[in-house]
Amino acid sequence: MTIHNSHYHILIAEDERDIRDLISFTLNYNGHEVVVTTNGEEALAVTQNIQPDLVLLDIRMPRMTGYETCKQLKANAATHDIPVIFLSAKGQEAEVNLGFEVGAVEYIVKPFSPDQLIEIINTVLTKNGD
Repeated sequence: MTIHNSHYHILIAEDERDIRDLISFTLNYNGHEVVVTTNGEEALAVTQNIQPDLVLLDIRMPRMTGYETCKQLKANAATHDIPVIFLSAKGQEAEVNLGFEVGAVEYIVKPFSPDQLIEIINTVLTKNGD
């Protein structure tokens, strides 16, 4: 089930090409506009420039971890209100808790299905107001 009331700008920060391509394809297919970055530093800079509606962050990336990226987004008044969803192969309770502590609204453990991803994204975007 997809919600098509409006399309959103979603930034993806993921260093693994296959996962990045799958997420990008899934989001495009569901009517969203996607901006792709490959590390935390790049994600931070691009988020400040384009002000996406949502940021999807991998945790283990070159240059800056997803946790650090999220912390910096939440510390900046211009990007503070942009919802962040973590995508990670690490599903241990401590990792998940840290994700929420640094400001994420959701934490998705890999592997996940495209339907699961879209459902969570739609829920977050709807909750954050149209």
